[in-house]
Amino acid sequence: MAVRHAVDDDHLTAVGGWGLAAAARWWRGVGWGAGVFAVLLVLAQICYPLASGEARDRVTVVVVLLSAGTALAHARMVRGLRYATGFLVIVSGVGLMAEVVGTATGVPFGCYGYAEGRLGIAVAGVPLVVALAWTGGLYPVWVVAGMLVRRTSARIGLTAAGAVGWDLFLDPQMVADGQWTWCADSPGLPGIADIPYTNYLGWFAVALIMATLLAIWEHAAHAGPAAAAGTSTDAARRTLFASLRRNLPLRYELCPARPAHSASANVVPVTIFLWTWLGSALAHAVFLGLPYSACYGGIGLGVLGVPLLVRLIRERRGKSGGRTARRVAV
Repeated sequence: MAVRHAVDDDHLTAVGGWGLAAAARWWRGVGWGAGVFAVLLVLAQICYPLASGEARDRVTVVVVLLSAGTALAHARMVRGLRYATGFLVIVSGVGLMAEVVGTATGVPFGCYGYAEGRLGIAVAGVPLVVALAWTGGLYPVWVVAGMLVRRTSARIGLTAAGAVGWDLFLDPQMVADGQWTWCADSPGLPGIADIPYTNYLGWFAVALIMATLLAIWEHAAHAGPAAAAGTSTDAARRTLFASLRRNLPLRYELCPARPAHSASANVVPVTIFLWTWLGSALAHAVFLGLPYSACYGGIGLGVLGVPLLVRLIRERRGKSGGRTARRVAV
Protein backbone atom coordinates (compact mmCIF):
# COMPACT_ATOMS: atom_id res chain seq x y z
CA MET A 1 0.00 0.00 0.00
CA ALA A 2 1.27 3.45 -0.91
CA VAL A 3 2.38 5.92 1.74
CA ARG A 4 4.17 9.21 1.22
CA HIS A 5 6.02 11.81 3.22
CA ALA A 6 3.76 14.66 4.21
CA VAL A 7 6.25 17.18 2.84
CA ASP A 8 4.84 19.82 0.52
CA ASP A 9 6.29 20.67 -2.88
CA ASP A 10 7.63 24.02 -1.62
CA HIS A 11 9.90 22.20 0.85
CA LEU A 12 11.11 19.77 -1.82
CA THR A 13 11.85 22.69 -4.14
CA ALA A 14 13.84 24.45 -1.42
CA VAL A 15 15.84 21.32 -0.62
CA GLY A 16 16.46 19.80 -4.04
CA GLY A 17 15.30 22.31 -6.60
CA TRP A 18 12.35 22.24 -8.97
CA GLY A 19 13.46 18.91 -10.48
CA LEU A 20 13.11 17.04 -7.19
CA ALA A 21 9.67 18.50 -6.54
CA ALA A 22 8.54 17.64 -10.08
CA ALA A 23 9.87 14.09 -9.75
CA ALA A 24 8.07 13.64 -6.42
CA ARG A 25 4.78 14.89 -7.87
CA TRP A 26 5.19 12.60 -10.89
CA TRP A 27 5.79 9.44 -8.85
CA ARG A 28 2.98 10.28 -6.42
CA GLY A 29 0.60 10.43 -9.36
CA VAL A 30 1.65 7.46 -11.44
CA GLY A 31 1.90 4.52 -9.09
CA TRP A 32 4.93 2.26 -9.41
CA GLY A 33 3.51 -0.31 -11.82
CA ALA A 34 2.15 2.10 -14.39
CA GLY A 35 5.18 4.36 -14.02
CA VAL A 36 7.66 1.55 -14.74
CA PHE A 37 5.66 0.46 -17.79
CA ALA A 38 5.58 4.06 -19.05
CA VAL A 39 9.34 4.55 -18.69
CA LEU A 40 10.07 1.25 -20.45
CA LEU A 41 7.63 2.18 -23.22
CA VAL A 42 9.39 5.47 -23.92
CA LEU A 43 12.78 3.75 -23.98
CA ALA A 44 11.50 1.09 -26.39
CA GLN A 45 10.05 3.72 -28.71
CA ILE A 46 13.36 5.56 -28.73
CA CYS A 47 14.97 2.31 -29.91
CA TYR A 48 12.56 1.98 -32.86
CA PRO A 49 14.33 4.31 -35.34
CA LEU A 50 17.69 2.85 -34.30
CA ALA A 51 16.68 -0.72 -35.22
CA SER A 52 16.10 -2.39 -38.59
CA GLY A 53 14.94 -5.70 -40.04
CA GLU A 54 13.97 -8.40 -37.55
CA ALA A 55 15.23 -6.30 -34.66
CA ARG A 56 12.75 -3.56 -35.55
CA ASP A 57 9.93 -6.13 -35.72
CA ARG A 58 10.81 -7.25 -32.19
CA VAL A 59 10.92 -3.65 -30.99
CA THR A 60 7.50 -3.08 -32.55
CA VAL A 61 6.02 -6.01 -30.61
CA VAL A 62 7.67 -4.83 -27.37
CA VAL A 63 6.31 -1.32 -27.88
CA VAL A 64 2.79 -2.66 -28.33
CA LEU A 65 3.01 -4.91 -25.26
CA LEU A 66 4.38 -2.08 -23.11
CA SER A 67 1.75 0.39 -24.35
CA ALA A 68 -1.04 -2.03 -23.48
CA GLY A 69 0.63 -2.82 -20.14
CA THR A 70 0.92 0.87 -19.31
CA ALA A 71 -2.74 1.47 -20.13
CA LEU A 72 -4.04 -1.51 -18.17
CA ALA A 73 -1.77 -0.90 -15.16
CA HIS A 74 -3.03 2.67 -14.90
CA ALA A 75 -6.66 1.67 -15.46
CA ARG A 76 -6.36 -0.91 -12.68
CA MET A 77 -4.72 1.60 -10.34
CA VAL A 78 -7.37 4.28 -10.88
CA ARG A 79 -10.56 2.25 -11.35
CA GLY A 80 -9.74 -1.33 -10.40
CA LEU A 81 -9.11 -4.69 -12.05
CA ARG A 82 -12.73 -5.12 -13.15
CA TYR A 83 -12.69 -1.87 -15.12
CA ALA A 84 -9.28 -2.57 -16.67
CA THR A 85 -10.39 -6.04 -17.79
CA GLY A 86 -13.53 -4.62 -19.36
CA PHE A 87 -11.51 -1.96 -21.17
CA LEU A 88 -9.22 -4.63 -22.63
CA VAL A 89 -12.11 -6.85 -23.72
CA ILE A 90 -14.01 -3.99 -25.37
CA VAL A 91 -11.17 -2.25 -27.19
CA SER A 92 -9.06 -5.24 -28.16
CA GLY A 93 -12.14 -7.31 -28.94
CA VAL A 94 -13.73 -4.71 -31.20
CA GLY A 95 -10.34 -3.88 -32.70
CA LEU A 96 -9.55 -7.49 -33.57
CA MET A 97 -13.02 -8.00 -35.03
CA ALA A 98 -12.70 -4.86 -37.16
CA GLU A 99 -9.26 -5.94 -38.41
CA VAL A 100 -10.39 -9.47 -39.30
CA VAL A 101 -13.44 -8.18 -41.16
CA GLY A 102 -11.40 -5.39 -42.73
CA THR A 103 -8.69 -7.63 -44.16
CA ALA A 104 -11.29 -10.09 -45.44
CA THR A 105 -13.80 -7.65 -46.98
CA GLY A 106 -12.17 -4.21 -47.19
CA VAL A 107 -14.80 -2.80 -44.81
CA PRO A 108 -14.51 -0.44 -42.98
CA PHE A 109 -10.93 0.64 -43.72
CA GLY A 110 -10.38 -0.33 -47.35
CA CYS A 111 -8.41 -3.12 -49.03
CA TYR A 112 -5.23 -3.98 -47.10
CA GLY A 113 -3.29 -6.93 -45.76
CA TYR A 114 -0.68 -7.67 -43.08
CA ALA A 115 2.81 -9.01 -43.77
CA GLU A 116 3.17 -12.65 -42.78
CA GLY A 117 5.33 -13.87 -39.93
CA ARG A 118 6.62 -10.52 -38.73
CA LEU A 119 4.52 -9.69 -35.65
CA GLY A 120 3.91 -13.10 -34.13
CA ILE A 121 0.81 -15.29 -33.97
CA ALA A 122 -2.02 -14.25 -36.29
CA VAL A 123 -5.75 -14.96 -36.44
CA ALA A 124 -7.30 -14.88 -39.93
CA GLY A 125 -4.24 -13.02 -41.15
CA VAL A 126 -4.29 -10.41 -38.35
CA PRO A 127 -1.44 -10.51 -35.79
CA LEU A 128 -2.86 -10.78 -32.28
CA VAL A 129 -0.55 -8.02 -31.13
CA VAL A 130 -2.58 -5.62 -33.29
CA ALA A 131 -5.55 -6.08 -30.94
CA LEU A 132 -3.39 -4.98 -28.01
CA ALA A 133 -2.18 -1.98 -30.02
CA TRP A 134 -5.75 -0.69 -30.07
CA THR A 135 -5.88 -0.85 -26.26
CA GLY A 136 -2.50 0.80 -25.75
CA GLY A 137 -3.18 3.57 -28.25
CA LEU A 138 -6.78 4.38 -27.42
CA TYR A 139 -6.48 4.49 -23.63
CA PRO A 140 -4.55 7.79 -23.32
CA VAL A 141 -6.84 9.36 -25.92
CA TRP A 142 -9.92 8.21 -23.96
CA VAL A 143 -8.51 9.55 -20.69
CA VAL A 144 -7.48 12.92 -22.14
CA ALA A 145 -10.86 13.33 -23.83
CA GLY A 146 -12.50 12.72 -20.45
CA MET A 147 -10.34 15.43 -18.90
CA LEU A 148 -11.26 17.99 -21.56
CA VAL A 149 -15.05 17.58 -21.80
CA ARG A 150 -17.83 16.71 -19.38
CA ARG A 151 -20.57 15.47 -21.69
CA THR A 152 -20.37 11.79 -22.60
CA SER A 153 -21.36 12.40 -26.22
CA ALA A 154 -18.59 14.98 -26.59
CA ARG A 155 -16.08 12.60 -25.05
CA ILE A 156 -17.07 9.86 -27.47
CA GLY A 157 -16.67 12.14 -30.48
CA LEU A 158 -13.38 13.58 -29.24
CA THR A 159 -12.02 10.08 -28.63
CA ALA A 160 -12.88 9.03 -32.17
CA ALA A 161 -11.21 12.16 -33.57
CA GLY A 162 -8.14 11.54 -31.43
CA ALA A 163 -7.93 7.94 -32.63
CA VAL A 164 -7.79 9.19 -36.22
CA GLY A 165 -5.07 11.64 -35.19
CA TRP A 166 -3.06 8.77 -33.72
CA ASP A 167 -3.48 6.73 -36.91
CA LEU A 168 -2.14 9.62 -38.98
CA PHE A 169 1.17 8.78 -37.26
CA LEU A 170 0.73 5.02 -37.02
CA ASP A 171 -0.38 4.04 -40.50
CA PRO A 172 2.34 5.86 -42.50
CA GLN A 173 5.00 4.55 -40.11
CA MET A 174 3.88 0.91 -40.36
CA VAL A 175 3.29 1.09 -44.11
CA ALA A 176 6.79 2.51 -44.59
CA ASP A 177 8.13 -0.41 -42.55
CA GLY A 178 6.15 -2.93 -44.61
CA GLN A 179 4.00 -4.22 -41.73
CA TRP A 180 0.92 -3.91 -43.92
CA THR A 181 0.17 -2.79 -47.46
CA TRP A 182 -2.80 -1.15 -49.14
CA CYS A 183 -4.35 -2.46 -52.32
CA ALA A 184 -7.16 0.08 -52.61
CA ASP A 185 -7.20 2.45 -55.59
CA SER A 186 -8.94 5.16 -53.57
CA PRO A 187 -7.12 8.50 -53.22
CA GLY A 188 -5.32 9.54 -50.05
CA LEU A 189 -3.76 12.56 -48.42
CA PRO A 190 -0.95 14.35 -50.30
CA GLY A 191 2.40 12.81 -49.39
CA ILE A 192 0.83 9.59 -48.08
CA ALA A 193 -1.50 8.91 -50.99
CA ASP A 194 -1.07 5.12 -50.78
CA ILE A 195 -3.23 5.17 -47.61
CA PRO A 196 -6.82 5.81 -48.75
CA TYR A 197 -9.23 8.25 -47.16
CA THR A 198 -11.49 5.30 -46.35
CA ASN A 199 -8.92 4.19 -43.76
CA TYR A 200 -9.48 7.31 -41.66
CA LEU A 201 -13.24 7.07 -42.01
CA GLY A 202 -13.01 3.47 -40.87
CA TRP A 203 -10.88 4.43 -37.90
CA PHE A 204 -13.35 7.11 -36.88
CA ALA A 205 -16.27 4.67 -37.12
CA VAL A 206 -14.54 1.87 -35.19
CA ALA A 207 -13.27 4.25 -32.50
CA LEU A 208 -16.77 5.72 -32.22
CA ILE A 209 -18.12 2.24 -31.46
CA MET A 210 -15.34 1.57 -28.97
CA ALA A 211 -15.86 4.87 -27.18
CA THR A 212 -19.61 4.34 -26.97
CA LEU A 213 -19.13 0.90 -25.43
CA LEU A 214 -16.50 2.30 -23.07
CA ALA A 215 -18.88 5.01 -21.89
CA ILE A 216 -21.49 2.36 -21.13
CA TRP A 217 -18.92 0.16 -19.42
CA GLU A 218 -17.50 3.02 -17.35
CA HIS A 219 -20.97 3.74 -15.99
CA ALA A 220 -21.65 0.06 -15.33
CA ALA A 221 -18.28 -0.52 -13.68
CA HIS A 222 -18.80 2.49 -11.43
CA ALA A 223 -22.28 1.38 -10.41
CA GLY A 224 -21.51 -2.34 -10.23
CA PRO A 225 -20.97 -4.45 -7.13
CA ALA A 226 -17.18 -4.09 -7.34
CA ALA A 227 -17.56 -0.33 -6.94
CA ALA A 228 -20.14 -0.44 -4.15
CA ALA A 229 -18.92 1.07 -0.93
CA GLY A 230 -20.45 -1.66 1.19
CA THR A 231 -18.48 -4.65 -0.13
CA SER A 232 -16.45 -6.72 2.29
CA THR A 233 -13.24 -5.87 0.44
CA ASP A 234 -13.86 -2.15 0.80
CA ALA A 235 -14.83 -2.58 4.44
CA ALA A 236 -11.57 -4.41 5.13
CA ARG A 237 -9.64 -1.72 3.26
CA ARG A 238 -11.26 1.06 5.30
CA THR A 239 -10.43 -0.78 8.51
CA LEU A 240 -6.81 -1.18 7.44
CA PHE A 241 -6.55 2.48 6.45
CA ALA A 242 -7.97 3.61 9.78
CA SER A 243 -5.47 1.42 11.63
CA LEU A 244 -2.58 2.81 9.63
CA ARG A 245 -3.67 6.39 10.24
CA ARG A 246 -3.65 5.72 13.99
CA ASN A 247 -0.28 4.00 14.06
CA LEU A 248 1.86 5.63 11.37
CA PRO A 249 4.19 8.42 12.52
CA LEU A 250 2.83 11.91 11.95
CA ARG A 251 5.33 12.61 9.17
CA TYR A 252 3.59 10.01 7.01
CA GLU A 253 0.13 10.07 5.54
CA LEU A 254 -1.82 7.92 3.14
CA CYS A 255 -1.96 9.13 -0.44
CA PRO A 256 -5.22 11.05 -0.78
CA ALA A 257 -7.85 9.90 -3.22
CA ARG A 258 -7.84 11.74 -6.53
CA PRO A 259 -10.74 12.23 -8.92
CA ALA A 260 -10.50 9.85 -11.89
CA HIS A 261 -10.38 12.75 -14.37
CA SER A 262 -7.91 14.93 -12.45
CA ALA A 263 -4.50 15.71 -13.93
CA SER A 264 -2.71 14.28 -10.88
CA ALA A 265 -4.53 10.95 -11.17
CA ASN A 266 -3.80 10.75 -14.89
CA VAL A 267 -0.12 11.58 -15.01
CA VAL A 268 0.72 8.38 -16.89
CA PRO A 269 -1.81 8.59 -19.75
CA VAL A 270 -1.28 12.36 -20.05
CA THR A 271 2.48 11.86 -20.28
CA ILE A 272 2.11 9.06 -22.85
CA PHE A 273 -0.35 11.13 -24.86
CA LEU A 274 1.99 14.13 -25.00
CA TRP A 275 4.93 11.86 -25.80
CA THR A 276 2.97 10.19 -28.61
CA TRP A 277 1.87 13.53 -30.03
CA LEU A 278 5.06 15.57 -29.80
CA GLY A 279 7.56 12.71 -29.87
CA SER A 280 5.98 11.11 -32.93
CA ALA A 281 5.95 14.43 -34.78
CA LEU A 282 9.66 14.84 -34.08
CA ALA A 283 10.51 11.22 -34.93
CA HIS A 284 8.58 11.27 -38.21
CA ALA A 285 10.06 14.59 -39.28
CA VAL A 286 13.68 13.97 -38.25
CA PHE A 287 14.42 10.26 -37.84
CA LEU A 288 11.96 8.33 -40.02
CA GLY A 289 11.85 10.55 -43.09
CA LEU A 290 8.07 10.97 -42.94
CA PRO A 291 7.49 14.75 -42.93
CA TYR A 292 3.91 14.59 -44.22
CA SER A 293 2.70 12.25 -41.48
CA ALA A 294 4.59 14.40 -38.95
CA CYS A 295 2.43 17.31 -40.07
CA TYR A 296 -0.86 15.42 -40.36
CA GLY A 297 -0.43 13.56 -37.08
CA GLY A 298 0.67 16.70 -35.28
CA ILE A 299 -2.48 18.48 -36.39
CA GLY A 300 -4.73 15.45 -35.80
CA LEU A 301 -3.65 14.77 -32.22
CA GLY A 302 -3.35 18.50 -31.66
CA VAL A 303 -7.15 18.60 -31.56
CA LEU A 304 -6.76 17.14 -28.07
CA GLY A 305 -3.16 18.11 -27.40
CA VAL A 306 -3.51 21.89 -27.63
CA PRO A 307 -6.46 22.19 -25.20
CA LEU A 308 -4.72 19.69 -22.93
CA LEU A 309 -1.59 21.86 -22.77
CA VAL A 310 -3.73 24.94 -22.12
CA ARG A 311 -5.41 23.17 -19.21
CA LEU A 312 -2.13 21.93 -17.74
CA ILE A 313 -0.55 25.40 -17.98
CA ARG A 314 -3.55 26.99 -16.28
CA GLU A 315 -3.49 24.41 -13.49
CA ARG A 316 0.24 24.96 -13.03
CA ARG A 317 -0.26 28.72 -12.77
CA GLY A 318 -3.14 28.23 -10.34
CA LYS A 319 -1.01 26.06 -8.06
CA SER A 320 1.87 28.54 -8.22
CA GLY A 321 -0.50 31.33 -7.30
CA GLY A 322 -1.86 29.33 -4.40
CA ARG A 323 1.60 28.63 -3.01
CA THR A 324 2.52 32.32 -3.33
CA ALA A 325 -0.63 33.28 -1.40
CA ARG A 326 0.22 30.82 1.37
CA ARG A 327 3.72 32.27 1.70
CA VAL A 328 2.29 35.82 1.94
CA ALA A 329 -0.22 34.68 4.58
CA VAL A 330 2.56 33.12 6.63
